[in-house]
Amino acid sequence: MSTTQSNATPAVEPAATSSAQLVSPNQYHLSGGGLTISYFPNGLGPIGPAGATHFVYQDAHRSLRFPGSEVRTDNVPDVGTLVSVTIQESIDVGSTSFTLIVPAVRLPQGFGASAHIVTDGITTTHRILAGAIGHAQTETYVVTPLAGMASAGPLPL
Repeated sequence: MSTTQSNATPAVEPAATSSAQLVSPNQYHLSGGGLTISYFPNGLGPIGPAGATHFVYQDAHRSLRFPGSEVRTDNVPDVGTLVSVTIQESIDVGSTSFTLIVPAVRLPQGFGASAHIVTDGITTTHRILAGAIGHAQTETYVVTPLAGMASAGPLPL
């Protein structure tokens, strides 16, 4: 019996995803714990009185839209992007802010690409002046689990 050996190296097929270009989402829609959150990192969300919306916060008591000038972002290594808005202000007792933790998401390039994501939102109560009396800790936190979609597609009107 004769055997034939080949010194040719077998061709390795590249993974389909390695040749496809990946893109970042242009919108996030999340909900959980009585909250509904939409974030448009490129600022191309629905048009409101203050212009294009970057962030929408909705709970049982209010629905708030924030233009880019009122949205604070901070990229934190090992965590993601923190996106914060002030949802309630008071001159004498402090304020309340909401921070969305945006995880890194890469989508295949194409119209309407999306992925399910799970993250958290943090509601922070900032106590000052009269609000801080009797409270050694001036900031308290409530973490809300959120789930929804990150997508790269048409934006709502």
